[in-house]
Amino acid sequence: MNPIHTDEGTPVSVKIRERLTAARRRFNANDNIAEFIEPGELEHLLDEVESKMQGVLDSLVIDTATDHNTHSTARRVAKMYLNEVFRGRYVGAPAITEFPNAEHLNELMIVGPITVRSACSHHFCPVMGRIWIGVMPNEHTNVIGLSKYARLVDWIMGRPQIQEEAVVQLADLIQEKTQPDGLAIVMEASHFCMSWRGVREMDSKMINSVMRGVFLKDPALRREFLSLIPRKD
Repeated sequence: MNPIHTDEGTPVSVKIRERLTAARRRFNANDNIAEFIEPGELEHLLDEVESKMQGVLDSLVIDTATDHNTHSTARRVAKMYLNEVFRGRYVGAPAITEFPNAEHLNELMIVGPITVRSACSHHFCPVMGRIWIGVMPNEHTNVIGLSKYARLVDWIMGRPQIQEEAVVQLADLIQEKTQPDGLAIVMEASHFCMSWRGVREMDSKMINSVMRGVFLKDPALRREFLSLIPRKD
């Protein structure tokens, strides 16, 4: 299978990379690059990834021509990466309707657990877990629907991630959208790079948190938030 090129003969990945470089924008694994992808280019990128993935299968000495189980694996993997597990890199942020805090709500609100489906950027192994979000609003805070928190989590986590960085990215995004007095996020996840390979430790999980504003300054509020999270299975 030949590499897929644009009309000008340049692979679409190269053209996207050139735009990013010209704009001096970072394009790490956990960055969103949607604004640098032009209409129709994602389909070309899908074809290009399929071609490269076929090369990987060939180098693994898998006879995809006669093996019915892997005959279309390159295409399936390309679609999985671009349209599903890494979709958060290639599409814009979900539309989030924000409402003013008309009733001047100022009590602790907790959302969760929200399911996390991601992949580690070291081995592209799955990262599966849960997130809890605590918000302390003020009269100027923008209120968003509960389901929108799940959409924001899905968008941030739908990229190759390191858990510590992912939680900070999510906190920055929610802080920007809502402007609360305080924001707290706890994430608990299993990493298949530990259970599927390496030490093969099946029961190990990673838990980390980000505390902002009053959650950072007020130990009593922080304890209240943590005590209300039903983390036990």
